Amino acid sequence: MNANAKVLDSQQLLIHWQGHRNLTRRVIEAFPEKDLFEFSIGGMRPFAKLALELLAIGGPALKSIVDGTINAFDESFNPTTKAEILAKWDEETETINEYFSQITEERFQETFNLFGQYEFPVYQNILYFVDNEIHHRGQGYVYLRALGIEPPFFWERQR
Repeated sequence: MNANAKVLDSQQLLIHWQGHRNLTRRVIEAFPEKDLFEFSIGGMRPFAKLALELLAIGGPALKSIVDGTINAFDESFNPTTKAEILAKWDEETETINEYFSQITEERFQETFNLFGQYEFPVYQNILYFVDNEIHHRGQGYVYLRALGIEPPFFWERQR
């Protein structure tokens, strides 16, 4: 057996994450404008607010990791339209691609204090980003179904 063999490399991890981002973008697109910002169930946040959380994590977190800076979590982006959210989503997708490629294989094992709150190895933080997105997208699926809208198939992650 090869002791250096990996389950996946960093490029495969990025492709996996971006596949989830592609799917979440399609969930955002599926919402009627008003419902994206206003509809909720059981006191949960509207899906626009959930999307804003995801936007505040991915790109800013990777930039912090690469730059070695500890920045506070910032959800100050305040869009009023679906188009603004989608434009920011696309912008952050490029930010993720840019900064992810700057993380060396060794850095994935280093501990990083993300947002000054979450002290874990870089790879665990990235896995959290994906897990958190899946969790919130699941809420979006519930909302869409409650609105009578068929959500995208969860296995179709390519754009």
